[in-house]
Amino acid sequence: MGLIDKIRSIGRVAEPATEAPAQRLPAAAGLGGSVQVRHVDAGSCNGCEIEIGQAFSPVYDAERHGLRLVASPRHADVLTVTGPVTLNMAEPLRTTYEAMPRPRMVAAVGDCARDCGMFAGGYGVLGPVSDVVPVDMQVPGCPPEPAAIVAALRSLSGR
Repeated sequence: MGLIDKIRSIGRVAEPATEAPAQRLPAAAGLGGSVQVRHVDAGSCNGCEIEIGQAFSPVYDAERHGLRLVASPRHADVLTVTGPVTLNMAEPLRTTYEAMPRPRMVAAVGDCARDCGMFAGGYGVLGPVSDVVPVDMQVPGCPPEPAAIVAALRSLSGR
């Protein structure tokens, strides 16, 4: 059996789709059915970035739910932020947020983005994401599982 035949016989390998979130955010109606996501690392250990990468990988396949990573904040509906905001990242985070068109939402991904986690009190740490930009949703975990990230972003898409 050749490689192409093997691929055809096995088919697509992906985690089963999770149930649609029961709770929707009130602002979700303004985003429509598709959500464009821009990500900013504000000073994390990169654990949450790995999980966000997995959320958009073929296994969890966030794109099948209408979620898509974009390279520019000008194309984004949602800003995902990981890590505590460091002194050097506060202004770039504000600039990225201001560059997004309205309606815009911010998701603090991981415990460090929510409350600084293990970095609380660090000399280079300004504070949690909510101290710099308004946060609409939080995804708990250190790091959060890819399925939790997908479920949280799906609650914004209306799917």
